[in-house]
Order: sequence, then structure tokens, then C-alpha cells
Amino acid sequence: MSITDASPSLYNDDLAPAKVRNWGAFSIFNVWTSDVHSLWGYYLAASLFLFCGSFVNFLIAIGIGSLIIYVLMNLIGNAGVKTGVPFPVLARASFGIWGANIPALVRAIVACFWYGAQTAAASGAIVALLIRTEWFASFHQDVHVLGHSGLEVVCFLVVWALQLLIIQRGMETVRRFQDWAGPAVWIMMLILAVYLCWKAGSFAVTSDIPMDVLLEKTKDAGVPGLPGSVPALAAAAAIWVTYFSALYLNFCDFSRYAPNQAAVRKGNIWGLPVNLILFSLVAGVTTIAAYDVYGEVLLHPDQISAKFDSYFLALLAALTFAVATLGINVVANFVSPAFDFSNVFPRQIDFKKGGYIAALIALALYPFAPWESGAAVFVGIIGATMGPIFGVMMVDYYLIRKGEMNVADLYRENGEFRFQAGWHVNAFIAAGIGALFSSILPNFTNWLPEWWGVYGWFFGVAIAGVIYYALRMARRGAGHVAARA
Repeated sequence: MSITDASPSLYNDDLAPAKVRNWGAFSIFNVWTSDVHSLWGYYLAASLFLFCGSFVNFLIAIGIGSLIIYVLMNLIGNAGVKTGVPFPVLARASFGIWGANIPALVRAIVACFWYGAQTAAASGAIVALLIRTEWFASFHQDVHVLGHSGLEVVCFLVVWALQLLIIQRGMETVRRFQDWAGPAVWIMMLILAVYLCWKAGSFAVTSDIPMDVLLEKTKDAGVPGLPGSVPALAAAAAIWVTYFSALYLNFCDFSRYAPNQAAVRKGNIWGLPVNLILFSLVAGVTTIAAYDVYGEVLLHPDQISAKFDSYFLALLAALTFAVATLGINVVANFVSPAFDFSNVFPRQIDFKKGGYIAALIALALYPFAPWESGAAVFVGIIGATMGPIFGVMMVDYYLIRKGEMNVADLYRENGEFRFQAGWHVNAFIAAGIGALFSSILPNFTNWLPEWWGVYGWFFGVAIAGVIYYALRMARRGAGHVAARA
């Protein structure tokens, strides 16, 4: 689609509707292999395995969560295919042409946090390998900078810089990188699982980890009930869904390049429920085998590979995990803020500059390492902030507009989406109330039940969506009354 008379304050070539649509089902599938097959993805899957308490429970919880993820991704993915626009431009339809900058910046900030978390995880895999050598081990113990060891800082900076090279040539380079990075880590994960099962002398899908160990490992997750109980299973499914909360918003950044909705659905079915369940199964089997071999619960694959007798296997694992984590950073945490920051200042910031800004913010956060809390807690807090925005956008697109949108007006200052001087008050009222119950009250007060925070994202979606729909219907009803009068 060619946009005529677009406002320079709302348009640049990166924000324009996609013209080249060559992301087939395989590329969409690899969006998910890149997003899931990371150190954090493994860590979360292994942690949830402990919550579930048994193999069958694990498959039930992860299976239900993965099906929910599939449905939600198709909702935003289909909108991306039909309109061809990235997330911050799509948000203009519900939040207003200027108001959309707020959800875009919220999404960008979350991406910057995740960028730092994933970069730290990737550099940690390299550190685990290097400290096998006496000189690096001594350097790691004796030199400290910014609250981290000198070796950790050096590895973080190297991995951080390498990621900048990937975005030099835009989204086509992103597609090519993820098309091999995602499958590569699958191979390494299988090698890791087979090696540990061989060392353990058996293939086991039933955990013999003592209950007191499970309780110790899951005590900071905020999950109600004992591992294996119904509340724990429900919480595991909810945390798994919340893990993808940021991509519910900006999956259209990728699906806009797909030729049709069928390609998106096919890529999603293989990349989400099928891939997620299999990947989580491998993580669970590896966790059991690692406990049988080493006598301790190791939730981080780099911790496991650091114990390998073979230096070659340890090197292969470290490099593969680092590359995989670069893959998720590029897909989830470069692309989104690149478009988000560009949306705020289209004339000054293009796709590349937006990615550089995100990288610099993540670098500034590194000394504080806000991601170094429990995986489930970290995912819950930042994920819950995304729910209200998603609820407003999906209600607007599917229930208010019935999937039909004047795309050209998304780029015009005085078009349909100007609302109140470029801001849509109803959307901000709904999202604000949703955020109150999804993020603010459960994380900063004790007014709500302890379990509420685990489901914060869901409450945010539901509350914001219902309020937004009610406000829009009330306004539409008032307009009809005024017209008859």
C-alpha cells in the first residue's frame, strides 16, 4: 500500500506498510524458535517443571498455556498481515496518533530490560566456559567493576557489541539470522539432553527430586500451593503465557511481512504449541538428568555445561547458547524498540537508530541488573504492564472495528484517529485502570491476595478491554441519541 499526503511527523519508510512480504511459514516458525530457545526460555521452562511436580502435570500446564499463546498470537498476527503496519502504528487506531507513543515507549522500555537480561545470560554462558582456565578464573574472582566481576563486564560488553552488527542491514538480515539461530540451539539442546541421560544411565520423565528441594527452589516465585497441586499448575500455565506478553503487542512487527494469514497460522502452530511443548519437555528431561548426575537442581543450561568433562562439549554449548540468546534479543528486543522509538520521532530516528537507543539503555541498566530476581517474579512484573495495552488494542480492532481499518489515516494528523488532539482519552482511562489492577496494586501494595500477581497480565487484559468497550459503546450510544435529537 502506498500512503499519500502522510504527515512527516507520523511517517518514514520503516513505519510505512510493508511492501515486501517474504516471511513465509518457516520464518514465522523461527520467530518462535529464536524467542523461546534462549537461556531465559530454558530457565523458565525448567523452573515451571519444578512447579508441576510430575511429567504429566508439566505437559498439561505447558500444553494449556501454549494453546492460549497460539490463539493470542494469531489475533495480533492477523492484524499485522491485514494492515501491514508495525505495532506503534497499529496502536494509533486505539490510542490516537500521538497517544500511541505512550504504549510504544512502555513496550520499548520493557524490551530494553529484556535486552539487558538476555545479554547478561548470554555473557554468563561465555563466563562459565572461560573460568575453566586458571587465569580467567583468577581474573573473575579478583577484579570487580560496577558490582560485577571484571570478566562478566568484559563478556557482557563483547556480546552487547556483537548484537549491534546484526541490525546493520535491517529486517532482512534479522530474518536470515533467526532462520539458522533458532534451529541451531535445538540441536544443542538435544545433545545436552542425550549426553546427560547417557551420564545418568537412563531416560527419565518422572522427577525424583525431594519435595524439600523443590520448595527451596520455588520459594521466591510467588506461586501458591505445593508443587504439583492444582494452584501450582494453573500458576505455571499463567506464567508461561505471561512470558510472551511483550510479543503479543508487537508480533505484528513480523507478521506484517508475511504474504497471508495462512502462512502466519502455519508458522504459529509449529512454532508455538508444538515447539513450545517439545522444548519444555527437553528442558524438563535435562533438569531431571542433571539432578541424577550432579546431585543438584541446575536450572541454567550454562551451569550444566560448565560441569561437562569435555571442554569441546562445554565450548559448543556456550557458543550455541550465546548465539541463541542473541537470536531472541534481535527478534524480541531490537526490532520492537527500533520501531517504537522511530514512531516517536519519525523524522530523526529510523529503524537502526531506534535499535541503538535500546542497546544504550540496556547498557546503562547493566550495573543495576534489575533482572537478577527469580525468573517468574521478573516475568510477572514486567509482563503485567503489557496486558492492559493488549486488551485495549484487541477490543478496538476486533470488536469496535470488526477487523476493518483505514490504514492511510494512521499516517495523517487530521484523519480518523486524531480523537482528542491526537490522544484517545477512553483508551488511556481503560489502560490506566487495567494497569492499576495488573501491576500497581499487586506489586506495590498488599491490598490484593498474594496469588493475584501471578495472573496480573490476565486481569489487565480483561479489565482494560471491558472498560474500553463500555466507554466506546457509551460514546456511540450518546452520538446516536444526539443525531436523533
